[in-house]
Amino acid sequence: MALKARTLNDIQGTSPEELFHDPLGHFATGFSLGILQRKGQKRLTRHRDTWDPFQLNPVGAEKENKRQCFVLAQHLVAVVVGLFVLVSAFFSKASLLILMTFASQQSLKKADWPFYLLMVACTLVVPNVLIFVKSLWKCLFKSFSTPRMKTLALVCLVEMLVSLGSALVALVAMPQLDILTNLFLSGSVCFFSAIFQATMHLKLQNWKIIFPICSSVLVVIGYMFMGVDYFIRSSTDIGKSYTDKFIAIAFAIFGTVLVSLNWWENAFRASERMKNTLEEMEKSRNFIYLISSILRTMVVGGVFVICFILNGGDWPYFQKIPNDVMQLGIGIFMLQAASSTVCHWFGVVACKIHAVKSSFALPTIFTTPAILIAFSVAVTLEYGLVFVGDGINKKLFCSQFLRYQSMNSTKLVLDQVAKSICQTPVLDTKEPWGTAVLGLEGFCLWMALLCCTYYIWNLKLHKIERTSKIFVRRMYEAAFLDQSMLLNTRMKIPNELKRESEEDVENCFIYLCATMWHETYDEMLKILTSMFRLDRYRGDPYEEHKDNFEFECHIYVDDAFWNTDGVRLTNTYVNDLINVIIEVYRVFTNKEPDEVTIFETPYGGRISCVLPEGNMLHIHLKDKQLIRNKKRWSQIMYMYYLLGWKGYLSKRPHSLQTISNPCRASLVSLSMNDNIFILPQNESDNKRKYVDDDNTYIMALDGDTDFHPSALILLVDRLRMYQNVGAACGRIHPTGMGPMVWYQKFEYAVGHWLQKTAEHVFGSVLCSPGCFSLFRGSALMDDSVVKRYTTTATKAGEYVQYDQGEDRWLCTLLLQQGWRVEYNAASDAYTNAPQEFKEFYNQRRRWGPSTLANTLDLLHSGPETSRKNSSISMLYIFYQMLTVGSSILGPASVCLMIAGAFSFVFNWNPNFAIMLATIPPVVYVIICYTTSPDFQVTIASIMSVLYAFLMTATFLSIIGQMIEEQTFITPSGLFLVSMSILYLTTALLHPQEFTLLIYGLLYVICIPSGYLLLTIYSLVNMHVVSWGTRETSRDKEEEKTVGVLCKRDCSLCCWDIKIEVNQETKNVVLQQLQKSIQQSSKDQQQSELQPLLSESNTEADQEEAVEEKKKEKKKMQKSKRHDKGRLEQDMDEDQGRESYGSDDDTSCKEEEEVRSLNDDESQSELETQPESPWVGPVKMEFLKKLTTANMKRNLEEQIKQVLKDNKYEDLCIDMVGMLNETLFNEIPEKFGPEDIPDEITLEELRNSLLATAKRVLQMNGIEGKLDRKVKNAIKKTLMAPQVDKLPHDENEFWKKLIKRYLFPLNDDKVNKEQVKKELISLRNKATFLYFIVNVLWVVATFFLQAIGEDISIKIPKIFPNGTVAYGEYLNVEPIGFMFLLSFAFLLLIQFLAMLYHRVYTLIHVVSYRSSEKAYKDKDLFSADEEKEALILRLKPASRVSSGLLAAPLITYSMCDSNKEESSRGASLQSLLLHIRSPIFPGSGFSKERQLSDDSMVYENPDPLPIEMDVIL
Repeated sequence: MALKARTLNDIQGTSPEELFHDPLGHFATGFSLGILQRKGQKRLTRHRDTWDPFQLNPVGAEKENKRQCFVLAQHLVAVVVGLFVLVSAFFSKASLLILMTFASQQSLKKADWPFYLLMVACTLVVPNVLIFVKSLWKCLFKSFSTPRMKTLALVCLVEMLVSLGSALVALVAMPQLDILTNLFLSGSVCFFSAIFQATMHLKLQNWKIIFPICSSVLVVIGYMFMGVDYFIRSSTDIGKSYTDKFIAIAFAIFGTVLVSLNWWENAFRASERMKNTLEEMEKSRNFIYLISSILRTMVVGGVFVICFILNGGDWPYFQKIPNDVMQLGIGIFMLQAASSTVCHWFGVVACKIHAVKSSFALPTIFTTPAILIAFSVAVTLEYGLVFVGDGINKKLFCSQFLRYQSMNSTKLVLDQVAKSICQTPVLDTKEPWGTAVLGLEGFCLWMALLCCTYYIWNLKLHKIERTSKIFVRRMYEAAFLDQSMLLNTRMKIPNELKRESEEDVENCFIYLCATMWHETYDEMLKILTSMFRLDRYRGDPYEEHKDNFEFECHIYVDDAFWNTDGVRLTNTYVNDLINVIIEVYRVFTNKEPDEVTIFETPYGGRISCVLPEGNMLHIHLKDKQLIRNKKRWSQIMYMYYLLGWKGYLSKRPHSLQTISNPCRASLVSLSMNDNIFILPQNESDNKRKYVDDDNTYIMALDGDTDFHPSALILLVDRLRMYQNVGAACGRIHPTGMGPMVWYQKFEYAVGHWLQKTAEHVFGSVLCSPGCFSLFRGSALMDDSVVKRYTTTATKAGEYVQYDQGEDRWLCTLLLQQGWRVEYNAASDAYTNAPQEFKEFYNQRRRWGPSTLANTLDLLHSGPETSRKNSSISMLYIFYQMLTVGSSILGPASVCLMIAGAFSFVFNWNPNFAIMLATIPPVVYVIICYTTSPDFQVTIASIMSVLYAFLMTATFLSIIGQMIEEQTFITPSGLFLVSMSILYLTTALLHPQEFTLLIYGLLYVICIPSGYLLLTIYSLVNMHVVSWGTRETSRDKEEEKTVGVLCKRDCSLCCWDIKIEVNQETKNVVLQQLQKSIQQSSKDQQQSELQPLLSESNTEADQEEAVEEKKKEKKKMQKSKRHDKGRLEQDMDEDQGRESYGSDDDTSCKEEEEVRSLNDDESQSELETQPESPWVGPVKMEFLKKLTTANMKRNLEEQIKQVLKDNKYEDLCIDMVGMLNETLFNEIPEKFGPEDIPDEITLEELRNSLLATAKRVLQMNGIEGKLDRKVKNAIKKTLMAPQVDKLPHDENEFWKKLIKRYLFPLNDDKVNKEQVKKELISLRNKATFLYFIVNVLWVVATFFLQAIGEDISIKIPKIFPNGTVAYGEYLNVEPIGFMFLLSFAFLLLIQFLAMLYHRVYTLIHVVSYRSSEKAYKDKDLFSADEEKEALILRLKPASRVSSGLLAAPLITYSMCDSNKEESSRGASLQSLLLHIRSPIFPGSGFSKERQLSDDSMVYENPDPLPIEMDVIL
């Protein structure tokens, strides 16, 4: 309302004329001004408390609202899909019925019945052909297994029987029957499905067995009505023989019964019978369908031949088919085949987007009524029907079809339908019995299908459910399209039998692991904002979520420490990270972090923080002197920690660190019977015991990644639904400014649009980037994955493959073990890209050789990988060989392209142009071999600019050539035009990225730089294994002294002595020192330590004096607050059973007890170790929450969070005002807004705030329900960051892990020189092979051009209007032409894969948006009461007015509710109902008085029987 008022005021300040001419503009202005005023009001509030009220507002911090456009789009897509299903099913069934009527020997075109019968047979074969092609595709591009002969024989026998039944019905029976009988007959194919359902008792509710029983009975009744119908016809049509009709009916019944066997597998799978056979069929499905489709086609062909011969067909007829007949027959056949395929595909889409009822079941079940209505309306409108008297003159209407004359196709089709309807009793109004019997026949068979498939209307599917889990068979039955789609739907979804709704999915645990390496403040802001967004999306971890996932955030900071004046402290990057955490926390909650714990660890340190909604964030600070740095070792670090150690704890839950009688406010109850709690950071370990390794995921992130929760959930869906997927990646968008970023934007777009989609469709993605990828825990824990990933590079090739592209190597290991890697185009993530030319070249210098090395490794192990991995086939290996070959020939292709530009622009000889075009690359190769990398990059930048001009001239020359030749049908012209059309179409299919085409122009002119100069730079500098990006000068200085513990230089006369102690000699030196110390006497030790002891005693005396002063001051404060302390004492007595103990932190700490499997002595040793120097500065950063300005804001937000229910609005205002007043009065004036009060002042302030809060609650009469909540809020406000030690077991784990895998690498100079020599040797071999191939390609082209026109390919010149120029040819070199064709072929294959992938991406997005979270403000006790208490609501049974009587007291108390307050599994057994006096009849309760959290006393002046609702 305030915003509305401000907006109106702004509008009122304008003149009527201005408002009339631009009403929307002034409203928008007023709205934006209102937003600015609100932000200014918040800033003004902060400014009253501090001189620094300014704060950041990172992009994306606002709540993600469920956009209505997506909701509308989802409903629109569901409607469109449903219409496609209905319309395509209608045309499929109607066209087949029309073909069958034409195949009759009594049709209007009776002479052409053989051709139409052939078309009907072809429609039956189409699904078999599609199954054959799909199975062959799976066998070629995937893997397959062969079943046992017994299983194969069983399946083939059933398939042949089904095909026989379908052929008998469609080729023998239906051509002899009328079109309406054929329409109704298709509903009878549910006979055996209904029998199987009834006999196997598939439904849990026994009463539902009535549906399959009714279905089978209705089928039998329908058969009877069909016989009665034709018996009535035979009795009325005297003189006509109906023998062939009755034979056709017999064949129809027999055939439909055989066809109903087609879905036997559905019932047996639902009943879990023949389980072993069905599992074997599932594994060898591709091979079985490959064989059965051939057999089915042979059966249909055999029935067609027999039917053709028995009906007196003449084979020479097929040599003289009339053109009009052929056009009509093929047209109807194509319509039927296309519409059937479209209907089946859109039916699958409808199920995947959660539109089973509206877009799948409803259209298919009403296809038969729609066709019946359409035929009736079409015939009525076309012919008008001839009315004679009170009825229709059937003879007069039907006689017009006896002497048929040739006419157009539409008229012919309508006449044939009308002639077939004339065979039915529908038009005979004098004897309605025939019409009634026919109608009952159709109704019974239609109801039979509806009863048999009733389970579809209650089918619950997860989004993007696998098609094999939705349908039993892969394809449809052409003669019974709608029936086959309904009966093919699974009765029970496999592996999800316990699922009750699409939201009820198996729980999973996600570890978000971000690796940081010298990120800037803004880059850190992105990743922290993304994590906080996910925390807000997930909400309270104790509440259930529709996506059913838990998560925990981990950030691993490489190189987190440096030496400052001889002391190891955190560097500026860590300080920036801490400031970012505080800033983002303040933006999301308007307060400081509540729970922060600082740990000292064997690898450096850890900072644990509780996110606003209760999820955990852990910052791991790595000291490169204690543990290996760089990204791969950080990944190994968190894989072993999260999957190894935490997985080990989840299988041993008794080893969790537990606490009894705790003091902290954010503890989690572990037991309902004992007062045992765990710290928030250990809660995830407790939850992991309910999640297996298959549902434990690791989200690999970079320190600058920006993503939304929807992007993560889309990846989770892929891993949830497909158990063979080991990793999934999203669409990476580079961010930044400048030409290099623009180039990379289009480069990334093309790579994802075409290359990744092709890999996903044809096989598996080869690289899942570490900046945004989701990995399955069980996949990483597989043999030869993580264990192999820990391999330290010792050879030259290993340095290139292992350390230069760790993400690609990890994916290679997954693929080689049989796991699939997928790509989801709708999962968007944003990461910073190199903005400088040098940084870009150094990044690609690492990526290029590593990509080539890993791809060659995969190709080398192709047969073995194809055997293990179902997604990798030998054909896919061949595809990768083509892509690798085209990339290797990239430099030569660029040189030839530039030579063509020289030849055309300057009219030079082609051979001379080739020689000239090869000179710059050769010169740059020499420069790269002889100069430093920095100089090489400088030269590359200059040459890139020159090449950009040449590329511009090249494309202008191609355009000029097309203009000169007056045709674009040249190899270069076709290539340019086709590429433009391809990229334009691809961009249109990615509407959100369409603007990237602008950067495509820059990408094109930079092709020589990216494919020629960068390739040379990467290969020649292959021996350089440094990271190349985000490096500082201080890093290079410290690298020289890594592992050096002591270094001294001494010069004496002509002697120079250098002493150096490194990590290798450390242990030997320490052993010698230990021996020398043990040999010294105890007396000497005491005499040496005596001065130190005296000094320590003096310090101890001073500390004791200070403590005595503190105690005296406390006693005085207690006496002063004696009266005021009674209130707090009452509150403590009311909450005596609470898990938080008394208010005194000192007494609480004395009662604290750590219970774990650790030895007490070992734990005490850890606790007595002195704090590291870095802990103090880090703690001081988080202690800033206790400044007076921050304290006031934090307290306000904590109270508002507790009292956010609307009914406590007035109480919240009073509480905040009183507490602020207390805060202002209790803090001495000497403390400014940026000062932190001392410990004594904080303790006094705490007691005063508690007393004030108690007083305010008592004044409002509701203190019993909110005491603990307000108390915890005050505690959190004044809580200082904790400094703790790791548990002994975890501490030992880190020590052993570092010793085994992560000990800092300190190679000696000899080893480094040896590795450098091997790398140079590898570089020389690789560059020789790489460049010799390109040289051979250029030389071959050179000699072919030199030879001339004798061996060139002559292409006729074709003008745009289609005319061919006589005697004019275009000469093309055969090698260049073949390379151009192969490159175009690869692009076409990738384009088709992109089309396929875009469709399924749209399906996934629509299915996700249908269940997207809409943020709602939680009620006050919606989450808290679930953890802390049970709500009792009393409702009077009746209301009677009477006088006030003495009221008995009724007390409802909760037994030990404090022990269950954080438990999610509270049960009714824990609630005890104590009645202090009996309840008598009378009026309802008139007054309620709350005494405490644990008891509620009601005064009942007029007792009545009451109705109690107990709500958990």
